[in-house]
Amino acid sequence: MKTKVMFISSEGGHLDELRQLEFDKYDYSIVTEKTKTTKFLKDSYGKKIHYLLYGTRRTPIRYFFILLINFFISLILFIKIGPKVIVTTGTHTAVPMCYIGKLFGTKIIWIETYANRTSKTLAGKMVYKIADIFVVQWEEMKKLYPKAIYFGSIY
Repeated sequence: MKTKVMFISSEGGHLDELRQLEFDKYDYSIVTEKTKTTKFLKDSYGKKIHYLLYGTRRTPIRYFFILLINFFISLILFIKIGPKVIVTTGTHTAVPMCYIGKLFGTKIIWIETYANRTSKTLAGKMVYKIADIFVVQWEEMKKLYPKAIYFGSIY
């Protein structure tokens, strides 16, 4: 029996990184933001793909409400999917799901984005303390996240 794993990230580069991982080893689900650039994923992943609302911090008031709505969508998806492990490359889209998962005893694996080599991401800072495994893709990042594991680039 394969382990139930949820792979979650925001769209764009974070999703590109996430898609480098091997999903087929697991009973997997993918969660990302619904945008023009992610709609095509239904063709590839069918019922294994789930969407959250797209939000950006450039519109703070709207972003707050989207984050709140996404929290409730995340809770529903978490209950529906029932993952034993959550794997994420970030960012804000994944934070609520990580905290929900942690409350239910799900293992959290955070992969800090390849885009950051010398500074922490806001989402990474928020999840670092609850992640069971925190992975960095640059050796320099171990200075910022001492408990992190360096695996190198996933590209």
